[in-house]
Formats: sequence, structure tokens, C-alpha cells
Amino acid sequence: MRKPEKIRIIKNVSSSWLSLGINILVGISLSPFILHRLGDAAFGIWVLIFSITGYYGLFDLGIRSSIVRHVSKYAATNDSDAMAKLINTSLFAYSCIGVVCLLLTLLGTLYVDRLFRIPAEFASSARWLFLLVGASVSLGFPLGVFGGVLEGLQRFYVLNWTNVVSTLARAALIVYYLNRGYGLLTVALITVVLPLIVSLVRGAWALRILRVPFSLGKIDRATFREMASYSGVTFMILVAGRLRFKTDEIVIGTMLSAVAITYFNIGARIVDYAGEVVTSLSQIFVPMSSESDAKGNVDRLRKIFVAGNRFCAFVIFPICTVLVILGKSVIEAWVGAKYVAQSYPVLVIMILPTTLMLAQAASPRILFGMSRHGTLAKAVLLEGVSNLVLSVALVRPYGIVGDALGTAIPLTCTMLFFLPWHLCKRLGIQMQTYLRQAYVLPLLLCAPLAVTLLLLRSWFVAHNYRQLALQLGIGGLVYGSGLLWAFSTKRALDVGDLTPSQNRQRLGVVAEGLRQDV
Repeated sequence: MRKPEKIRIIKNVSSSWLSLGINILVGISLSPFILHRLGDAAFGIWVLIFSITGYYGLFDLGIRSSIVRHVSKYAATNDSDAMAKLINTSLFAYSCIGVVCLLLTLLGTLYVDRLFRIPAEFASSARWLFLLVGASVSLGFPLGVFGGVLEGLQRFYVLNWTNVVSTLARAALIVYYLNRGYGLLTVALITVVLPLIVSLVRGAWALRILRVPFSLGKIDRATFREMASYSGVTFMILVAGRLRFKTDEIVIGTMLSAVAITYFNIGARIVDYAGEVVTSLSQIFVPMSSESDAKGNVDRLRKIFVAGNRFCAFVIFPICTVLVILGKSVIEAWVGAKYVAQSYPVLVIMILPTTLMLAQAASPRILFGMSRHGTLAKAVLLEGVSNLVLSVALVRPYGIVGDALGTAIPLTCTMLFFLPWHLCKRLGIQMQTYLRQAYVLPLLLCAPLAVTLLLLRSWFVAHNYRQLALQLGIGGLVYGSGLLWAFSTKRALDVGDLTPSQNRQRLGVVAEGLRQDV
């Protein structure tokens, strides 16, 4: 690996983890503060409105992923004219989408309190909240183009540092105004305005790097068709993603209550934080894979596949171990003991299949980078539909636990029976080789951690942050020692032989096919 590339990866990953650490610390401290200031019902409405407007993300139509893919490709080939057409065409398409979303927001504002079980005293606040959030998302479409450009250029550190500043400012403003008696709408205004300011800063930074000319003449049909051929498949994955992970609160809000959303969201939010840790690492694999694919470097793609998933496993396996063993203490210390009984089962049911997914977080990114994500789109779309059907069927008899099961069962099937087999076949790696190289070492390192946490829990149950920090500190030392050994002996970095002798001829055919595609 070249030295500039190593430095870029270090900057991207380290800034990603700093940004993530700030996000998690702020989330851990701010969420219970907001919850207890607003109350269960208002907090549930907050979650519900953001879940509804989250579906506006479907209007992205996969364009952002296409921007990332093609920016990294054109940067690798130094095609400045194609880059200018891509950015101008994306801005035009996103501006049209933003107008449509704004019209839908104005219409939805009239009916949101009638479609969901919102208490009468919060009806007006719910309408204003929907208007604020929906308008912000609408403006975010054209402004978000430059975030995709920076991602394609592998300038993740710019995205991360602007996110850090925004997160800290948001936290300070929310605490300030809630302590002075302001309510739900003030929190919403702070939450939606700051990302728009950040998008403007990122736009200025991206234009400093690329200096792209803006012109209606650069809006190109051929470029749009090329983007559409890539993003059309990505759109299926976006739809699937909404069905997989963003329908729970809406199903619960429609069939149960706003308060039930709060109890579900506590367990699910902890799982989301765990996911963000891995996502911040795995986001670098799309442009890396795209660059390797553009240069026909199949061997590097295989190494990204195995080493990338191994590093993801190094991160998510200990987190899963902690949450399963100490999850009740985490919830009690975070938001209070009254939420443990209902939220902990949701946490456990969600974290296990999510761990299977996050331990393979590099796999879909590689498919995106290679522009071979069509089969993945069909698989996750089927999973998403199954998720929705099961969640609706199970939420009545089993409540929020039934909804969690509706998400967990299809996700487990996809992660066990589709994704690893599909990638191994696509890259020409034997399944046993992949599993051994990617996951044996992370599992071995987690075994002492699990034993340590079980012993600590039998010694005393943590009820507050101080006691929990003691247990996590001891467990962290145990796992950190194992991880230090793995890196110091270079076992963590060694991916071994990915092309066994009996497979060399077949892999040569695969490599040649990929080069011809390029």
C-alpha cells in the first residue's frame, strides 16, 4: 500500500471514530435529557416524525451512491469534463426532488395528526414538527450533493470534522434552551437547521478542491442515464433499507401508541449506536473498491473483502458481547430502571442479527464499489418486505417484542444464507477460507471478554454509570490486551493465502472477466 494512501486511510478512519465517539457520547447524554424534559409521549412523537420523514430518503433514488461511485472513478481517471457533468446533473436532479418533497411536506402537515395515534394536546406540535423536518430534508437534497463528492474523493475527514462541530453545537443549544423551558419545536429547529449550515460548508470545501464550472449546458442526459443505470439498483436497496430498519416506529405508532415507540426506540437506539461504530469504519470501502475495480486490481478487492470484514468483526463482536451480558445495566444507567423490562428484550433481539450484518459491513460496500449490487438489491428487498409483513403480524400479539422479531428473523436469513456465499462466489474465494481468515481471530479475542463480564456481573450488577464504567473498563483492558497482541504480532493484518492452488485457474478466469468489464 502506498504511503499517501495509508495516510489518507488513517486520517479518514481516525476522524470517523472521533466523530462517532462524539456522536455516541452526545447521544448517550442528550437522549435521556430530552426524554425526561419532553416526556414519553412527546419523545415518541419526535421519533415518529423523524421516522416518517426518513422515508423521503427514498426520493434519493440511489443518486448519492452513484455520485460517490462516479466521482471516485472520474478522479482515478482524471476525467474533469465527466466530473463537471456529473455534479451539474446531480444538482439539477436533486433540486427537482427537493421541490417534490416540499410539496409532499405541505400536504402531509394537514393530516399527520389524523393518521397516527397522537394525543390531542400534541396535534399542533406534531404538524409544525412535520413541517420543519420535512422542509429541512427537502433542502438537504441539493445541498447534499457535495457531501457525496467529498465521500467519492475519500475526504471523509472533512465530513467528520464538520459533523463534530455540528454535533457539539446542537447539544449545547438543546441543553441551553430546554433548561430555559423551551420545548419540542425548539429542539426540532436546532436539529434541522445545523445540518443545512454544515452542508453549505461542505459545498464550499468541495468546490475548493474541484473548481467545477456550473452551467445548464453541463446538465447532460447521457450522464443522467449512466447514473440511473447504477442508481436504479441502489434505489431498490434504499427501499429495502427503509422496510428493514425504518418501519418499526411507524408500525408501532399506527398499531400501538406513541409511548410504546419510546420503549422500543430505547433498545433499538442502542443497537443503532453500535451500528454507527462499524459504519464509520466501513464507509471507506466503497471508494476504495471502486478505485480497485476501475484499475482491474482483483487481488486488492479480495483483500479488502477479507480484511475489511475482519476489522468490522473486531469492532462489533465485543460490542455485542457487552450489550448481551450488560444490556440491562446499560439501559438502567442511561434512561432509568423503569425502561429495562420492555427495552432489554428488544435490545437483545435486535443486536444479534445486527452483529451478523455489521460483521460483514465491507461486503455490500465492495459490491457498490464494483457496481455489481443487483443481486444484493433483490435479496434485501425481499428481506424488507418480509420484515414489514412479519412486524405487522407479530406486533399485535407480542407488542414491541413482536415488532423486533419481525426485523430480526429476515435479517438473520439474509446474513447467514445469502451475503457471505454471494461475495465468496463473486470474488472467487472459498467459503471456509473466508470464514477462517475473517472471523476466527475476532471470536477468539472475544472469548476472554465474555468470561470476564460474566464474572463481573456475578460479583455485582451495575446500576449507574460509575459501576458500569468499572465493569466496562476491566472488560476493555482484557479485550484491548488481546487486540494489542493481535496487532503487535501482525496476526490482525495478515489475510493469508486467498487463492489456494486448486482455485488458481478458476480465479484467473474471474479476474480476467472483471478486467474485461472495466
